[in-house]
Amino acid sequence: MELFCAIDILDNKVVRLSRGDYNLVTVYHDDPVEQARIFAAAGARWLHIVDLEGARSGVPTQLAVIKRIVDATQMSVEVGGGVRCLLHISRLLDAGASRVVLGTGMIRDPYFAYEAIKRYGSLICAGVDARDGTAAVQGWQESSGRSAEQIIRHLKDRGLHHLVYTDISRDGMQTGIDKDAYLQIARYAGFPVTASGGVSTLDDIRALAELGDDIIEAVIVGRALYERTFSVEDALAAVDSREQECSC
Repeated sequence: MELFCAIDILDNKVVRLSRGDYNLVTVYHDDPVEQARIFAAAGARWLHIVDLEGARSGVPTQLAVIKRIVDATQMSVEVGGGVRCLLHISRLLDAGASRVVLGTGMIRDPYFAYEAIKRYGSLICAGVDARDGTAAVQGWQESSGRSAEQIIRHLKDRGLHHLVYTDISRDGMQTGIDKDAYLQIARYAGFPVTASGGVSTLDDIRALAELGDDIIEAVIVGRALYERTFSVEDALAAVDSREQECSC
């Protein structure tokens, strides 16, 4: 299991939203590149970047910032927010992204999802964000009217291999994770998934690690790191806790 440090960008600042509400914004750093350097210096290998303005508008806005982050840190970067066409994917990959997350565009345009997966394969990750089991779109501002299960099963049949699942009700709230929900999502998908939303303690990370690498590919952590509930170093140790136990 990997640790993905979250960098959500709005108005060129590092922020976190509460339950996806753009009116409930907390600013944590004025410079996303410097924040990325901090995570890299602490030993993190992956970043999960969300372009919040892009998510609302449908056009990625942070290509230059992403390139600066990759050049400054050499970290692997997963990027989402506003990706609605193959050209958007190409530009993000050219900027240095290791993986591109498709959300609204993937759900609303199945042909786009099919073509993206066909052309870019494992460089594509589905981002399914749900409230009470129903997937949300357009920066979490609208309901898709479709269940997360339905969408995930369909994408699996199209050849998808990476999935970030976010429990919107828990995102940015540090309320703890619903381990059983991720276990169920992985069963729908048929491959390991990335858990996002609600991580509040190291025990949350350890609980996900205990599910095993065949269930959880990675965990995304944001607010808990920014508010120093625990450090990146401690989070990395928790990610590796199951491996350490197995080697004893």
